[in-house]
Amino acid sequence: MDWSIPRSSAGVLILLDLADRHGVAVADCLAGTGLLPNQLEQPGSEVLPRQELDVIANLVGTLADPAGLGVEAGARFQLTTYGIFGFALISSPTLRNAVEIGLRYLDLTFAYSRIRAREHSGGFDLVIDAPGVPESLAQFVIARDTAAIRTIQRDLLADRSPPVVGVRFAFDPPADDAPYVEALGVRPEFGCAETALSIPNSQLDVPLPRADAHTAEIAQAQCRELLRAREARSGIAGRVQDLLAADPANPPSAARAARELNLSTRTLRHRLAAEGVSYRGLLQEMRRRLAEEMLVTARLTVAETAQRLGYLEVSSFSQAFRRWHGCGPAEYARRRLGR
Repeated sequence: MDWSIPRSSAGVLILLDLADRHGVAVADCLAGTGLLPNQLEQPGSEVLPRQELDVIANLVGTLADPAGLGVEAGARFQLTTYGIFGFALISSPTLRNAVEIGLRYLDLTFAYSRIRAREHSGGFDLVIDAPGVPESLAQFVIARDTAAIRTIQRDLLADRSPPVVGVRFAFDPPADDAPYVEALGVRPEFGCAETALSIPNSQLDVPLPRADAHTAEIAQAQCRELLRAREARSGIAGRVQDLLAADPANPPSAARAARELNLSTRTLRHRLAAEGVSYRGLLQEMRRRLAEEMLVTARLTVAETAQRLGYLEVSSFSQAFRRWHGCGPAEYARRRLGR
């Protein structure tokens, strides 16, 4: 995830409601975050991911992270919580399409996890981990995001039938797994090599009950615009982004960019860190965004895209693209273009 992209304050409001149910005061949850209750309730209010994570840290710290708190939080994220992102999912033709759209616009959600689709003969797994999240909060975050995915599945199918054949967690079993069973609809396995949620082939291509091609097209267009607006940089990050985009085939090094901005390299890195980004992160973001546009909008080949983004080897570009999207560039283009 990109820690500098703001998100709706709805996620924090859900956390505050959960805290109230557990007897934790709002002031304790918001301590040190710079957030105010009135600000959060304003229509269109946004927060930074690190601010929401600070709220999670306050809540988990106050309650000593009781078993099931993460899945209890995740079960509260209904499709309507996600705004236009939720409309894009619910109007998708099938669950497979909804998963693809969900992963494409993951930065419009409240997730802190990295979520990757891994296909196999029986369907596919959504593999979930949380790189970059402090170890003390990783279990809460992973449990919350897993339960949120499960809740979305139920909403998409418009019933309570379980579309999941299994849920595995890469952490030790709690003393009481009842909250997990209630939130997930299945008894998960614990102590596994990875956290994953399995979706069988029998569910992937069944038409969703509220599929609507016209609504889906409009909602996805709005998702693209919203993500672009949230990705738009200001401050020093915006100026660096402009330098990178000016010549994507030959982007400046951090040292060269610093010189052009009349800064030392160290000062540039510190100022970028203060805005929640890094030079390498901005470079990867630029390449990811342009790669998507070149492959889908301009319909360039993989080799042409790699060349225009400054990759000396197509294989290096393909490996980077797979890290971004969980699939190769050719497969990504085929899916997006419906070929």
